[in-house]
Amino acid sequence: GVLAMLAAGCGNAPGEEDSGQGEAAAEEGEAGSEEGAGEALSGAIEIDGSSTVEPLTNAVAEEYAAEQPDVTVNVAAAGTGGGFERFCAGETDISDASRPIEDDEVEACEEGGVEYTELQVGVDALAVVTNPETDWTDCLTIEEMTSIFGAEDPASSWSEVNPDYPDEPLEVFAPDTDSGTYDFMVEDVLGLEESRQDYNASADDNVIVTGIQGTPGSFGFFGFAFFQNNEDSIKAFEVDGGEGCVAPSLETAQDESYPLIRPLFIYIKNESYQRPEVADFVDYYIGGVNDVIESVGYVPMPEDRFAETESNLESLQSGGGSSGSEASSES
Repeated sequence: GVLAMLAAGCGNAPGEEDSGQGEAAAEEGEAGSEEGAGEALSGAIEIDGSSTVEPLTNAVAEEYAAEQPDVTVNVAAAGTGGGFERFCAGETDISDASRPIEDDEVEACEEGGVEYTELQVGVDALAVVTNPETDWTDCLTIEEMTSIFGAEDPASSWSEVNPDYPDEPLEVFAPDTDSGTYDFMVEDVLGLEESRQDYNASADDNVIVTGIQGTPGSFGFFGFAFFQNNEDSIKAFEVDGGEGCVAPSLETAQDESYPLIRPLFIYIKNESYQRPEVADFVDYYIGGVNDVIESVGYVPMPEDRFAETESNLESLQSGGGSSGSEASSES
C-alpha cells in the first residue's frame, strides 16, 4: 500500500549526506548529458498533471530559470489523470503525478508509443479541512470521513456523521475525479471504489479553498501545501487512523504518525530526455529537490526512496530508462 512505499527512514535529519546525494545527482546529470553541461541551453519543456505536484515543479523551474534563462518551462495542472492523458498522447515531456500511473494509463502510453521513467520526488500529507467556525470537533475518524464522502448513503448534516455533532448542514468541496488527490482519498484512505456524486468538484485547489472559507460546516481535502498557504482562513482536522488523533504537519508526515501521507512523482518521457534542455532540467530537479521541497510544504523522501529515484535517473541517463509497466510494478 501507500504507507509501505514510504518505508522507514523518514526521521533521518537531512544532514551532509543529503546534500552529498544531491551534488552526486547533479554531477552525474552533467556527465549524462555532456552537450548540456555548463552551456547555455534553449528550448521549451511542456509539463502538465497533478495540482499537488505543480507548486514543487514550479519552485524548481523558477530556480532553474536563473541557471538557464533561455529554457522555457511551461507547467500546467490538469490533474494527475488529465496530465497522463496528455502525456500518453505525446503532448508533454513530463507529467506531474500524486499517485503511481494506473494500468489503463500504462496501456494508453503503450498505444501512444510513449516510453517513460517514474521518479519519486517527495512525500505529501493530505489535509482534511473545514471552515474555522466548525467548532464541534477538531478530529475526524476514517469512519466519519467515509460517511461524509463515501457513495453509500452520504451524510447531508453533521449530526448524520456523528450523533454528538449538531444538526448543521454539511457541504463538501473537493477535487474532481481526474485528480490523484481524489483517487488517494477514495481508494487508499477510505478503501472505496467511488465517492458521493453531489459535491462541489473542482480541478483547482484554489476554488476548493474559497468554498471552504465561505461555508461554515464545510468539508474538503487537498495537499498539505495548500493548507499551509491558507491556514489563517481555514481549519485542518486532526485525523484518527486508529491510533488516536494526529494533526497534519511536516513532522508528523516525516515520522509517519499522520495517517494520510502519499508519494509524489514526476514521469519523464524517455524520448524527451534525449533533448539536452530536458535532461538538464530533470537532473537539476532531482539534484536539488530536497533543498526546496520543505519551503513548498512537502516532505523529503526517506533515503531508500531517494536512492531508488537516483538509480532510475541513472538508467535514464545511460539511455535505458525504466519504461512501461515495470516502472510502477511496486505500486
